[in-house]
Amino acid sequence: MPTIQSPGTGGSSGAGRRRRPRTTTSLSEINVVPLVDVMLVLLIIFMVAAPMMQRGLDVSLPVSRRADQLVAERLFVTIPLTFRTDRIVQVGEDAVPVAALEERMRQELGERADRDIFVRGDGDITFQELVSVIDELKAGGVNNVGLVTATSLEP
Repeated sequence: MPTIQSPGTGGSSGAGRRRRPRTTTSLSEINVVPLVDVMLVLLIIFMVAAPMMQRGLDVSLPVSRRADQLVAERLFVTIPLTFRTDRIVQVGEDAVPVAALEERMRQELGERADRDIFVRGDGDITFQELVSVIDELKAGGVNNVGLVTATSLEP
């Protein structure tokens, strides 16, 4: 309820002017300045924290359900997990350093009409390591590179 104050309680001497009674009401408006300050602080916190929350995407590699059985005379290149430390891959049953892989592919392919190679590797090999091996294979004269996946036993 508004309250009305009497003119004599204003604290000034009423020398000749008459004051009108003052009405006071409760303040029901939102103070916008603190709201804007809080929002700006939250914006800065999220701008600083957002780059820290970024991470790589999880990739689920495919598993084939129906795959043709590979013929044994195909040439396989296997990339073991130890490739990270010793940079050695297996061509067939032989261990070959990646630096000599280009020359080894030229020898293996020789006069073959089929210049296709199948690459299989450990699941923890990074994409960069896989691409570096494929680049060496392509430099050695390989036309097509096939990736061997694990076949699913479920129907």
